[in-house]
Amino acid sequence: MISKTYYRYIWLLDTLLTSAPLTFEEINKLWEDCPASDGPIPLRTFHEHRKGIKEMFGIDIECDRSKNVYFVKNLEAIDENKLSKWLLEKYSIPKDFATFNGLKDRVLLEEIPLGQAFLPPIMEAMMHHLELMIGYQQFKVEQRQEFHMQPYALKVFNRRWYLLGYLKQQEGLRTIALDRILDLKVLKKSFKLPKDFDARKYFANVLGIYVNENLPIVKVKIRAYGEQPEYLRSTPLHKSQSEVRSKYGEFAEFTYRLYITPDLVSQLLAMGEKVEVLEPLELREKMKEVLKKGLERYD
Repeated sequence: MISKTYYRYIWLLDTLLTSAPLTFEEINKLWEDCPASDGPIPLRTFHEHRKGIKEMFGIDIECDRSKNVYFVKNLEAIDENKLSKWLLEKYSIPKDFATFNGLKDRVLLEEIPLGQAFLPPIMEAMMHHLELMIGYQQFKVEQRQEFHMQPYALKVFNRRWYLLGYLKQQEGLRTIALDRILDLKVLKKSFKLPKDFDARKYFANVLGIYVNENLPIVKVKIRAYGEQPEYLRSTPLHKSQSEVRSKYGEFAEFTYRLYITPDLVSQLLAMGEKVEVLEPLELREKMKEVLKKGLERYD
């Protein structure tokens, strides 16, 4: 779960965006009615939260001294900061959920199970360009590993948080899963983020988190059957998705420009018999190989 401090940041932003201007007393009254409230927010803590919101999101909570009320000054910063927008959408409690406690067993949310405890220090390190020392435990590896990393970007994929950064031991960019981190320390040593680094461009041609720039970008073509085309139309598999052919009620064909990675294979396999890979032949053969091995387990 997100930490209490970060939740209060998000709650405060959401409240001021929908109900401002508000006095400090009015803010505290609304906070007392919030299901997550753990008591009144002290005035000093409130001002610390204003400062934290400014540092983390670049959003200013200003005070109109003539009326002693608070409001969000730079609304445009919300749209410019995609992380702020995502956090607000994910963690804000709808205003009509006043009886939220009574609905807690009937409103079922999908949570990212592990690793979120490390999000606050990682984001702090990213903001201030500070290096990390990470204790790490890989799958199928018994020994604990120590990673000295410069944190570049965070990404969510398949309900897991991943950290992309420059790994000093391997002298290159690597991606690690937050739920495999054993412990983490923010170092005082700073680093410079490369001027040409762009996280969106880095992951642009991959489905998932594993990037191998030595691989060629290829055209992937699939045929979806039954209702699956409608799912793909409403939720594209990748931003490069293009529908190239369809026969109403029977199938539709889609193309993509991607690296062929294990994540891509897994996502296609997850659609089962509703999807067939048409090209490239390399990927089609890989799918056949994996499906064959799976069937052999049932012999």
